[in-house]
Amino acid sequence: MECSAVVARFLDAEGRVCQLPVKKDKRCLVLAYLAEKFVLGRDYTEKEVNAFLSEWHTFDDFFLLRRELVDHGMLARERNGSRYWRVETPAE
Repeated sequence: MECSAVVARFLDAEGRVCQLPVKKDKRCLVLAYLAEKFVLGRDYTEKEVNAFLSEWHTFDDFFLLRRELVDHGMLARERNGSRYWRVETPAE
């Protein structure tokens, strides 16, 4: 199954994530989809990250998404949480 088809199963009609997959490989694909929404080279405050993620999902848990993105190395952050940025992946 193509990865875009896998991700599409977890999106609503507006492209927002409506469910975070349980299986790790599918979860990583959905997280990568969200990470791609952040601009490379731009810094974000925690408040901006929260607001941004709130726009891109429907289950009202931007805390979980932010933590998952950081834990999976797709977003990086200052230790004190003052700055977040998208991590460039090898394919980019």
